[in-house]
Amino acid sequence: MSDTTSRLSLPLVQPGQAQKESTHNEALAILDIAVQASVLAVGTTVPPADPDLGAAWILGAAPTGDWAGHAFALAAWTAGGWRFVVPREGMMVWHGGDRHIVRFSAGTWASGVMSGTNVTIGGQIVVGARRPAIANPPALLAGATPADSDARSAIVAILDALRGHGMISA
Repeated sequence: MSDTTSRLSLPLVQPGQAQKESTHNEALAILDIAVQASVLAVGTTVPPADPDLGAAWILGAAPTGDWAGHAFALAAWTAGGWRFVVPREGMMVWHGGDRHIVRFSAGTWASGVMSGTNVTIGGQIVVGARRPAIANPPALLAGATPADSDARSAIVAILDALRGHGMISA
């Protein structure tokens, strides 16, 4: 039997273990950091001198002091001192300072980047797959009359694309 869980490295109570409450409390402390995580800053490398209880940070590539050896981890100040959570691929954290999501991907934290196939608001897709390019209307020759049909077709194509993306009403 492993000593920790596979995803969050939570300590497991072992058969016949004394002081089971210590293992249980350590697991709760880690869950408190990792579940619905929220941090004050991203990429920090120097621990604060007097952190508030429960305050957390995403560490940079070369943290120092009490944070040394915990690159890119979540660090949180608890009643028992510093606790660290190693990020997993796809882990998302709320960055309170910038007020957006930070996501761990390919070994680093990406700030404010979201990916998906569409954006839906109120059940309506407002941004979907990219539409084909719309050609510019042909240039008018000197002395020529406006090519009303071509201009109208281009405007209709633009409006159709905006409707298709949900950016204007149908």
